Amino acid sequence: MDVVALGELLIDFTENGISSQGNPLFEANPGGDMMLTEEEIPEELILETRIFHFGTLSMTHENVRRATKKAVAIAKQAGAIISFDPNIREPLWNSMDEAREQVLYGLGQCHILKISDNEIQWLTGKNDYTEAVKWIREKYDIPLILVSMGKEGSRAYYQDRMVEKAPFINENTIETTGAGDTFCACVLHYICKHGLENLTEKNLKEMLTYANAAASIITTRKGALRVMPRPEEIEALIVGHH
Repeated sequence: MDVVALGELLIDFTENGISSQGNPLFEANPGGDMMLTEEEIPEELILETRIFHFGTLSMTHENVRRATKKAVAIAKQAGAIISFDPNIREPLWNSMDEAREQVLYGLGQCHILKISDNEIQWLTGKNDYTEAVKWIREKYDIPLILVSMGKEGSRAYYQDRMVEKAPFINENTIETTGAGDTFCACVLHYICKHGLENLTEKNLKEMLTYANAAASIITTRKGALRVMPRPEEIEALIVGHH
């Protein structure tokens, strides 16, 4: 698919594009991701996919929102597993009511939900994660719900099971950019291999351990996509902690 629009991306506001607090700085005006249209959706590619993952970053503006929903509909009709990560970035939204509306759309579409601790509390108004998951499940049929809890680790809610795994605390942490995406990618990797049906407690523990380990590694590196950990790195970290 040809690139149609990139917009303007400005990141070098301070030395190396890093704030005084050590956080990356980004500005898009507009970002290329906002410019995707329904006509540019690669339908044949989506029809062949086993898992389709999306989030609200591609739902902040009307054109790309329509494109995203079209892609989700195609994938769902083709029988793909739908994965959703709200990944809310408040500055990108006109209002948080609008953001909430799109998150609720995502909950109504997905088979796998990955949601952060602060997002699930914001969405449900409940501080207890299990109660928050119960609130979601009373309204939406989502087989697998994953709650990432930062330094507290992560949880998987599947059928009547709840499994929690501690994080891999890393003293060499530099930044957390990409940690949630890495965690989610590893979960989807596991589901690609094992499927979403009949997951056991052992499966859920393996999945969370692998995803937590990968997320820990990414926090020791600057950046995200180009420094994703290799499978052998993840396995080595897991073995080293046993």
